[in-house]
Amino acid sequence: MGRIIPDFLCYNTNVNLADLLKKSLDSSLLDLIHRVADESSAFGFPIYLVGGSVRDLMLARPIVDLDLTLEGDAIKLARALVKKYGGDLTIHEKFFTATWTPQSSNSPILDLISARRETYASPGALPTVTKSTLDDDLRRRDFTINAMAIRVDGDYFGELYDPLHGQNDIEKKSIRVLHPKSFVDDPTRIFRAVRYAERYGFTVEPETLKLVNDESRKVLSDLSGERLRHEFDLIFDEPNPSAMLKQLSELDVFQSIHDQLQVMRYELPPLEEPLSGFGEFAVPDMLSFRQSLGWTLYLINLSEADIETLAERLAFPALLTKAVISASTLKKVLPSFKEWKPSQWTFHLDDLPSLSVYAVYLVSKETALSDYLSKWQHVKPLTTGDDLKARGLEPGPRFGEILRQLRAARLDGEVRNEEDESRLLASLANN
Repeated sequence: MGRIIPDFLCYNTNVNLADLLKKSLDSSLLDLIHRVADESSAFGFPIYLVGGSVRDLMLARPIVDLDLTLEGDAIKLARALVKKYGGDLTIHEKFFTATWTPQSSNSPILDLISARRETYASPGALPTVTKSTLDDDLRRRDFTINAMAIRVDGDYFGELYDPLHGQNDIEKKSIRVLHPKSFVDDPTRIFRAVRYAERYGFTVEPETLKLVNDESRKVLSDLSGERLRHEFDLIFDEPNPSAMLKQLSELDVFQSIHDQLQVMRYELPPLEEPLSGFGEFAVPDMLSFRQSLGWTLYLINLSEADIETLAERLAFPALLTKAVISASTLKKVLPSFKEWKPSQWTFHLDDLPSLSVYAVYLVSKETALSDYLSKWQHVKPLTTGDDLKARGLEPGPRFGEILRQLRAARLDGEVRNEEDESRLLASLANN
C-alpha cells in the first residue's frame, strides 16, 4: 500500500521537529519508534506521532501516552512487530487498533492505530469508526491542539502536519474546537475543554465557549451515567479540580445533570494522599483513591436523598455511595461529639468507611479523626477469645462485651499495661 495522503494536503514543510523529538525522548524510546517506523515503511504505511503526544512535546511536558497512527493496517503492523521482536499484543478489531507491549521492561506500551473517520448516528452517540486518511483522522478530533501529527518514518522523520493550525493555538494558549457541532456530537468535550484550559494555563476561545449552549447541554443531559461520571473522575485526577468545577458551574453545565450540582460549593480542600499510618482505605475497583476522595468531598454537603439521587444518575458503585453518605452524615453530627472519650469516637467511627472519616478530617481538621485513623482504630486488648475460654467462660454475647470493655479501657487510658488489663479482666469475668 503506497502513500495515500492527497497531494493538496501538504505538510508544514518549514517546520521540522526532528531535533525536538531527539532532545525530548530518551534514546531507547527513539530507537523503539524507529523500529516501528521501519516495519511500517516496509508495508508502505506512513506513520505518525499524533494528538496529545505532539501537544505535550510542544509544551515541553512529559509524554504519557505514545500513540502512533498509520495510514494502513495497524493490526497487521502490530502482528509483524510481535513476530519480529516478541512481546504481548492486544487487538481491538472494531476500532482498528492494537496495543503492543514490547518484551523489554523499560519499553513503554505502544498504541498502534489505523487512521480513521468517525461519524455520529445521533447527537451524543458513540461514533461509528471506519478506516480513512490521516487528514480525516485529525479532523475527527476534539480541539486543534490535539489535531497535529509528526511523521516518524524514513526521510520524513520530524515533519509536522498541522492542517488545523494547532501549533498557532498552542502559541496563543487557546482551546478551539474543529467545527460548530463539536459539542453536540460529543458534549463530554465541554469537560475536556475546561480540563485542558486549566491544566495548561490556556483559555477557551470565545467562539468555542458560545457552543456551550442549550443544544449541547440538552445532549449532555441525555448521556449515560457512566460517561458523565467518568468526566468528573478525570477532573478529580487533576491538580486543581476546584477551578475546573467552578468554570463548569459558570457555564451552567451541571444543571443538565442535577440541579443541586449547579448551586453547591466547588472549593475542595487539597486531595491529599493519607499518611501511611492511617491504615487501609477501601475504594471501588473502577476508581482511584484520589477520585473516590474527590467525589466524597465534592458531595459532602448534600443531603442523603440528593446523594442517593446523584449516585443513581451517575452510576456510582455501592462502595462510593456509602462513603459519601457516611461522610455527609458524620460532618453534620461532628459538633455533638466534641466531649467524647477516645473509646466513644472509636466505636462510632469503626462503623464508617475510613474514606469518609478521612474526608471529614480534611474539611474539619478535627484531631480526634486523625487520632482515630493513625492510632485508635488499631488499639486492641491483649486478651483474646481463647483467654476467655481458658477462664471457663462460655462463648456468647458476653465475650464480645468483655473484649469491648477491655478495648475501651485501653483507649481511654484506664488500662496501660498487661497487669492493668489482667485485673480488669478478672473483675469483669467475676461479674
